[in-house]
Amino acid sequence: MWREIWVTYGGRIAGVTTGIVLGILYFIVGFWDMLFFGLLIWIGYTVGGFKDEGNGPIIPWNRLMEWLQQRWRPFK
Repeated sequence: MWREIWVTYGGRIAGVTTGIVLGILYFIVGFWDMLFFGLLIWIGYTVGGFKDEGNGPIIPWNRLMEWLQQRWRPFK
C-alpha cells in the first residue's frame, strides 16, 4: 500500500516535505540563510544527477586547462 502511494504521489510528497523543511528553516535562521541552504541543496541535486546519469564531469577540466594554456601565458 505505501509503495503504491509513493509511486503515485512521490513527487508531491517530496515537494511538500521539502517545503515544510525549508519553512521551518525560514522561521529558525532567517530568509537569506534558508535561501543559501536551498541553493546548496539544488547544487548537490544537480551534481548528483550528473553522477547518476554518467555524463562525465560537470566541468571539463582537460578542455579548460588547454584553453587557459592557450589564452594566458604570462611569461612569453
